[in-house]
Amino acid sequence: MIWQMAHGKHLDLNRTIVMGILNVTPDSFSDGGQYIEREQAVLHALEMEAQGADIIDIGGQSTRPGHTPVSAEEEWSRLRGIIPLIREKCSLPISVDTYYPLVAENALSAGADIINDVSGFGNPDMLTVAARHNAGCVLMHSENIEEEQDAPTRVRDFLMRRREEMHSIGILNDRICFDVGIGFGKTNEQNLRLIASMREACGSENPILAGVSRKRVIGNSCGNISAGERDFGTVAAHTIAVFCGADIIRVHNVPAAVQAARVTDAVMGRGHSNG
Repeated sequence: MIWQMAHGKHLDLNRTIVMGILNVTPDSFSDGGQYIEREQAVLHALEMEAQGADIIDIGGQSTRPGHTPVSAEEEWSRLRGIIPLIREKCSLPISVDTYYPLVAENALSAGADIINDVSGFGNPDMLTVAARHNAGCVLMHSENIEEEQDAPTRVRDFLMRRREEMHSIGILNDRICFDVGIGFGKTNEQNLRLIASMREACGSENPILAGVSRKRVIGNSCGNISAGERDFGTVAAHTIAVFCGADIIRVHNVPAAVQAARVTDAVMGRGHSNG
């Protein structure tokens, strides 16, 4: 399977893809404030590239539980000096983690290749931006699920419905990656079920991204440890997710994720070439 993106970029998903997280925010739950300076952000992106990341995912706003939203203008002010520099120095595809069409438009024009929209492309203007730039799209499930409801079924219904909307304006499967939305509107038990049900929830026609890194579901399973102590649990969760259908893992700790992905791929008999 090939994931197509803006600017002619693509990735061959015959092995597990590692998406490295770069938060240029003061308040992200795990690494807030570490990379808000331009030089620090660029150096970290290059460090993750050297460590084996396949994608750099840049976010200018925290979406952790209880976060205070910022405006599109404020979010872009955090990104506008960073994305062009990373594009100049880094050869990897760049993903922008935003639900604002203005930010997505500016980021793609500055060299980003992927829109990672935690709101699930519910804004028609975001669909227009994605279609105009031929962007890769991470379509995340973003609706609350009631405790008694079956999480994989609810996620699948949402993703299929939203995918049809994307198809209707010319965004086809080879540009759409699914994300079940671990930690967004779900109970702990539903999150665990979804980690083990990636293919059931997402089907087999689209790339699947697992975003579990250092999230509360990891802490809950390990005695409520802090975010910075959750890397070992993250490796376990992402390894299970890959066995259950995930093609891409979104991570804070790139070296740990790359090692785990390569061993998992070897056990599964998956290839090692890049797109």
